[in-house]
Amino acid sequence: MNVRRALASLVACSLLTGGPAASAGGPPIESADLRTWLTYIASDELEGRATFGAGLGLAAGYLQRQLAEWGVTPAGDGGSYLQSVSVLGVQTTSRSSVTVRVGRHTRTFKDGHGVTFPREMGGRRTLSLSRVQFAGYGLDAPGIDHNDFRGTGVAGAAVVFLGDTGPRALDAGRGRRLLAGRSRHVLDQLRGAATIGPGAGRPGPARESAVPARPAGRRSIDFTTAQRLDRPVAPAITVADEVYEFLFSAAPVRYAELKRKAAAQEPLPVFPLDDVSLTFTIDADYAVVRTQRTHNVVAIVPGRDPALRDTYVAFGAHYDHVGYADRPLGADGSGAPGRVTPGAAGDRIWNGADDDGSGTVALLALAKAFATSEPRPRRSLLFVWHAGEERGLWGSRYFADRPTVPLEQVVAQLNLDMIGRNRDDSPAQSNTVYLVGSDRISSELHDVNRAANAALPAPLTLDYELNDPSDLEQLYYRSDHYSYAAKGVPVIFFTTGLHPDYHANTDDVSRIEFDKMTRITQLVYETGARLANLDHPPVRDHRGPRAGKGTRE
Repeated sequence: MNVRRALASLVACSLLTGGPAASAGGPPIESADLRTWLTYIASDELEGRATFGAGLGLAAGYLQRQLAEWGVTPAGDGGSYLQSVSVLGVQTTSRSSVTVRVGRHTRTFKDGHGVTFPREMGGRRTLSLSRVQFAGYGLDAPGIDHNDFRGTGVAGAAVVFLGDTGPRALDAGRGRRLLAGRSRHVLDQLRGAATIGPGAGRPGPARESAVPARPAGRRSIDFTTAQRLDRPVAPAITVADEVYEFLFSAAPVRYAELKRKAAAQEPLPVFPLDDVSLTFTIDADYAVVRTQRTHNVVAIVPGRDPALRDTYVAFGAHYDHVGYADRPLGADGSGAPGRVTPGAAGDRIWNGADDDGSGTVALLALAKAFATSEPRPRRSLLFVWHAGEERGLWGSRYFADRPTVPLEQVVAQLNLDMIGRNRDDSPAQSNTVYLVGSDRISSELHDVNRAANAALPAPLTLDYELNDPSDLEQLYYRSDHYSYAAKGVPVIFFTTGLHPDYHANTDDVSRIEFDKMTRITQLVYETGARLANLDHPPVRDHRGPRAGKGTRE
C-alpha cells in the first residue's frame, strides 16, 4: 500500500474517532506465546476438545488459569469465568397453520397438510402480512450475475420463491449451500418477514400434528438447540403444489407455467402478488427430551471511561473441535468424527490446531494485551470462548440469547476462526486474511478495520471474496459471529480460509504459520482498540454485503 493511501486511511480514522488516530501496533502480540498455548490446546491430552468431552473441560481450565494470572475479570455465572450452556433435545407438537387470502377467497393450510413449518418455529404468536413478493429463484448471486431482488426491497414482506436447482448458470451441486440458504438470506440480510419455498412438490401425509406418531414410551428428538424456545422466529415454510397453485391463482403468471420454467432452469419473472395476504399462526408445544451441558468461558477487561465503560467491544472464538475416534474405523473412514487424511489412519485424535485452536489462543493473546497494557481503552473489552460451534453454534447462540452483559451495549463483535494457515496451503496467500461481514451491518465498522490495517507497520492483504453473498461455502453463516449478527450486532469474521486439513486428523500445530497468525492477531487488536476508543458506536446502516469477490485492500 502506498504512503499517500495509508495517510488517507489514518486521517479517516481520526475523523471517525473524533480525535487523534489510535497509534498502530499497541502492545506486541508474542508469537512465542501463541506457540506455547497452542501446543497445549491442540495436544493429544485434550482429545480433540469435543463439546461434551473431558478434553474441552481441560481447555476451559487452562484458559481460566491464564486469565486469572493476568487479572482479567470473570464474566460468567456467579462471578466465575464459566457460563453454563444447556443444549436441549426437543420434541415438537405443532398446531401451526398459514391462512392465505387471494382476493375474496381464503384457505387455511395446517402444518403437515400442504405446508411444513420448521420444527424449531419459536414462541406462540400470530403474524399477518399484506405484502407478498414473488422473487423468482430467490437468489442474490453476483458471482453468476443473478439477483432476483435488484430494485425490489423486501423488508417486512413475505417472499415467495421457486426452484430446487436454481437458474441454469448455477452449478446446483456446488451451489447447494446457496440454495439451502435462500430463506436465511431473505430474512437476515434483506430483512424480509417470512419466506415460502418449495417442498416435496406434493402434500405431506395427513396427521393430527406435525410430529408423526411414535411407538408407545418412545420420545424421539426433532431438533437440538441452545436457544430460547420462546423467542420470536420469522416463519420460513415449505409448501406443496396445491398451496402454490392457490397463491398464484390471480397472478399475472400462473403457477403451472412458473413451475415449468423453474424445472427447465429458465429465467423467472419477479412481481408482487397483488391482493394477497398471509396470516401465520405459530402454535407449538415443546417437550425437552434431553439436556446436555457444556460451558462458555467469559471474561472482561474494564474500560477506563466512566461514560463508555458499560459498553463493550466483543471478541470471540470457539475452543471446541470434533473429538477423537472412539471405535474402529472403516476402510472408508466411517466411524471417524471428521475426515481421515490418506496415510494417517493411525492418528485417532482430531487436534484442531487451526480449527479453532488458532482463534482460541489468539483470543488469549488479545486478553493479555488489553489487560496488561496502559492506558486501557475507553470501552470495556468482552472475551467469549464459545463451546459447541462445531455442533451448531451452540455456545454463541446460547450467549446471544442469554448474554452475561446487555447485548444492546455490545457495539461490535470480532470473531476469529481458523487464522493459522494459508488458504489451500498456497504460498501466494502468505499475506492474506479474509474478512466476512465487515460491511453488512455497519459500513463504518468496515472503514475502521481498513484504517487499522493501513496503520500497521506491514499491512495485510484484506480479501473480501468470502463476504460475497454468492460465496458457495456461505461462511458468513457458519461461525460464531453469525449468532451476534442475527441480533443486529455489527461483526467481522477473520479467517485465512479452508485448507486440506480442514476437519481432518492432520490439523496439527506443526502446520501452523505462527508469524502470519501473530500479525492477524495484531490487526484484530488494533481494530478492537479503535472501536473501544470510538466516541460513538459504529453506525448500523445495514447496507448489506458490498465488498465481495475481487475486492482486495
